[in-house]
Amino acid sequence: MSHQEFMNELSRLYPVDRLLTEDVHLASYQSDGLTAFAVRPRAVVVPETGQEVIETVRICSRAKVPFVARGSGTSLSGGCLPVEDGIVIALNRLNKILDLDPVRRIAIVEPGVVNLTVSEKAADYDLYFAPDPSSQKICTIGGNVAFNSGGAHCLKYGMTTNHVLGLKLVLATGEVVQFGGDSLEMIGPDWTSLFAGSEGLFGVALEITLRLLPKVEAYHTVLAGYDSLEKAGDAVSMIVCSGLLPGALEIMDKLAIEAAEYAVNAGYPKDVDAVLIVELEGPAEELDAEKPLLAELLRSSSPTETHVAADALERARIWSGRKSAFSAVGRLSPDFIVQDGVVPRNRLGEALRKIKDVGEKYNVRIANVFHAGDGNLHPLIMYDGRVDGALERAESAASEILMTCVKMGGSITGEHGVGMEKRQYLPTMFSEDDIDLMKSVRSAFDPAEISNPGKMFPDGEAPSLSLYGLHPLEKAGLISRE
Repeated sequence: MSHQEFMNELSRLYPVDRLLTEDVHLASYQSDGLTAFAVRPRAVVVPETGQEVIETVRICSRAKVPFVARGSGTSLSGGCLPVEDGIVIALNRLNKILDLDPVRRIAIVEPGVVNLTVSEKAADYDLYFAPDPSSQKICTIGGNVAFNSGGAHCLKYGMTTNHVLGLKLVLATGEVVQFGGDSLEMIGPDWTSLFAGSEGLFGVALEITLRLLPKVEAYHTVLAGYDSLEKAGDAVSMIVCSGLLPGALEIMDKLAIEAAEYAVNAGYPKDVDAVLIVELEGPAEELDAEKPLLAELLRSSSPTETHVAADALERARIWSGRKSAFSAVGRLSPDFIVQDGVVPRNRLGEALRKIKDVGEKYNVRIANVFHAGDGNLHPLIMYDGRVDGALERAESAASEILMTCVKMGGSITGEHGVGMEKRQYLPTMFSEDDIDLMKSVRSAFDPAEISNPGKMFPDGEAPSLSLYGLHPLEKAGLISRE
C-alpha cells in the first residue's frame, strides 16, 4: 500500500480535525516526558471510539505501517516515542468510565481515563484505585497498564498489574481479544498480567477492568528530616526490618526538597539533606498499635527533626511536595533525565553514596526522590542541552547508576519501563536466550512488529517463533476473539 493509499484510508475514517498531518500539530507528539528523544510521526489520529482504534490498527496491519498508542505522554523512558514513518494513535478522547460497580468493587474504563479520575468517581462509594503515580493527575490508565506503573503506595498495594482484572484489546494484527474478566479468580495463563508492562508491543487496550479498594479508614503521616541522605536510607531499612508495612516510604534529597518548596511550598524542613515520608494506614486500632513502634524506630535513626501531620490538609500538603518533585526540578534545570533503577532495600545507603560519587565524577547535579520502600530509585540527572557535551555527561552518569543497580542485585527499571532509554541495557540483566524468548512472545502478538517498534529490545532481529515451539494464541484455546 502506497503512502497516499494509506492516508486515503485514514481520511475516510477520520474527519480532518482528527487526522493531524501539519508540522505545527505533529510537534506536540514528537516526544514524551523524556525530551532527549524526538521523532516527528507521519500523522496523528485522534479516535473517539474503540471501533475507530480497531479500524486504525487494521489499516496499519494491512499497510505494514507502524503505530504508537499514546495517552498523556508522561512516559519517562521514551516509551511512546513515535516512529518516523508511522502514526500516533492519541487515546485521550477515549476517556469514559463505562461501568462502576460498588458491589463487585470494579470499574471498567477506556484507556484515556486519567488515573485520579477513577478514584474521584469511586469516592461516592467509599472506594478508590490504589496505584498512584506522581503524575496521577494527568497520566492515563492505558499508560499505567502499558508500563505497569506503581506510585508512592506500591510498597503495600503493589503495581498496576495487581489491580487490573481484565482487558479488551486489539492486537497488532487487528484481532480483538478479551483477557481476564471481572474477578480475582481465573483459569489458565494470566494473559492480563502479561499484557501489563508490555509497553505497547502487543497492541492497544480498549477497555480495562480495574479492581477498586475500600477507602482507608485512618492515616498517620510522619515527615522526618536527616542531615545525610544515607541516614534516611538506613532508616528505611530499619523500618522494613521491623515488620511494619507502611503504606508509603518516600525519600527526597536536598535538591528535590528545594524544587518542591519552590513549586508548592510544602513546608518541608529547612537545612536538611533529606526528608523521609512515612505513612501508616489502616484501621484506627491498628494504627494505635503501630504508632509507638514507628516513633521509636525514627528516634533511633537520628533524625534532625520529625513532624506528624495534624490533619488531612497537612497530609495533603506533605504529599503535594512529593508528587510535584519531578516537574518541579524543571525550575532548577532546563533539562533532566529521570532514572528508574532498583536496588535491594538493605543496600539503599550504599546506592545513594554511589549516586553522589557519580554526580561528582561527571560534574552533574543529581536530585534524588524515590520509592524507598521497594528500593526504586529516581535520580534526576540535571543538564543543559544547549551546552556541548552536557547531555553526554548526563547519559554517562545515568548509565553508571544503572550498572550500579544491576551489580547490587537490582534492576534497570522499577516502573518507568525500558522504552527507548534503557533498551541497550537489557543484556546486563538477561541472557541472549532470555531476550530471544521475550522477542518470540512479542512476535506471537505482533508478527510484523508494527506495534510500538524499536522499544524495549536491543537492536537486532527477532527470532523465529519456532525456536521455542510457541504456538499462535488462537491454537491455545485460552482467549476469546471477535
